[in-house]
Amino acid sequence: MEKQKNIIAYVMGLPHGTVKSIRSYEKQAGKKYEIMLIWDSRVKYEEPEDPADKPDVILSFDFSKPEKVTESLLPYQERMLAVTCRSEKSIARFAEIIPNLPYLKTPTTKSLMWATDKYEMRTRLKLFDAKNTPKFIEVKQNTRKARAEIIEKIGFPMIVKPTNLAQSMLVAVCYHEEELKKTLGNNFRKIKKAYAEAGRIEEPKLIAEEYIEGDMYSIDSYVNSKGKIYHCPLVKVVTGKNIGHDDFYNHLHITPTSLKRSTIEKAEAVAENAIHALGLRSTTTHTELMKIDDEWKVIEIGPRAGGFRHDLHQLSCGIDHALNDILIRLPLRPVIPKKCQGFAAAMKWFTDQEGTITEMKGIKKIESLKSFHSIKINKKIGDRAVFAKNGGLSVFNALLCNKNHSDLLADIRRIQQMVCIKVGNG
Repeated sequence: MEKQKNIIAYVMGLPHGTVKSIRSYEKQAGKKYEIMLIWDSRVKYEEPEDPADKPDVILSFDFSKPEKVTESLLPYQERMLAVTCRSEKSIARFAEIIPNLPYLKTPTTKSLMWATDKYEMRTRLKLFDAKNTPKFIEVKQNTRKARAEIIEKIGFPMIVKPTNLAQSMLVAVCYHEEELKKTLGNNFRKIKKAYAEAGRIEEPKLIAEEYIEGDMYSIDSYVNSKGKIYHCPLVKVVTGKNIGHDDFYNHLHITPTSLKRSTIEKAEAVAENAIHALGLRSTTTHTELMKIDDEWKVIEIGPRAGGFRHDLHQLSCGIDHALNDILIRLPLRPVIPKKCQGFAAAMKWFTDQEGTITEMKGIKKIESLKSFHSIKINKKIGDRAVFAKNGGLSVFNALLCNKNHSDLLADIRRIQQMVCIKVGNG
């Protein structure tokens, strides 16, 4: 007798609100699902802050031992309905699980490798459509000869970044050879530690690529098992560079945009081209794009949801991103409302200098704004503020929403004017 397929499995993470989304869908589907967290026993597990985020089952084993992976998953194979991974840093571990769940709708392990290694990604995108991807080269050494080769191939300005890290860690723009030498020295010195702290199991690598001036956007999409793509609204991105910081983190995300429909369709077409170039299927994708006049170029693409996207799309357009990530793997059509009821923004705050935080003013006032939704404070007085390019995290992250676009922008401006975080040299 065939067992009921009712297990929805998550690899190495169960984002806040995900369990709630699935429980709500149970009523609509008339089914009861068992939520499983598949965990690498080599990594310390921490209980979720919110008890409502706890899975029904935690399956823990050593991912580095293939026989242990097979042995642990085998008893559950016939009951597995879907498996996903919502964390970019854990995609490599997700790829090790997939061969042991052969009858589920999943991306291929090769496509995941192409989509999480920026060098492999650029190689694939260039083969598919060279005009939509910047020039790039892998960086293996910080010698005069290696730098000369990089400069000849890429030219200045250029971006240097790791192939497998997220959140703009160790990403820097270089305008001349002295800056390139210093950046490479810094990155080669810190990269192994940064990969370890981020929980990455890939080999640390660096690439240099052409720096493109333009307006940055991103788009999350759902790809079914046959390659059909459904898009979420575009998100406007303001970087640390845009606000005058010597850092390349994403300071602000705002959605939906005010771009005309024909412009959005061009962006969607370029994103679709990139998705198909990497052979991605049965997954959510996150594509970062640069708009240059009326043309679009692909910065990068990931086989997972973008940062803050669950909240941004839920608050602005009523899209349940966590649920759609599962529906596309069942495979069922994702639910995307035709109209949005408002606007949403996510803000990451970094200091304009590195050092020990000595004063924090104005953060509490954010909660009194009409657009306020939530805030997560990551640093306190006495902690060290470090740029993202040097492996640091934000001081705080804030989520805002408002039915009126101009009112949302006004509150963003108020935050930028009233927050003051001072640092010392200690």
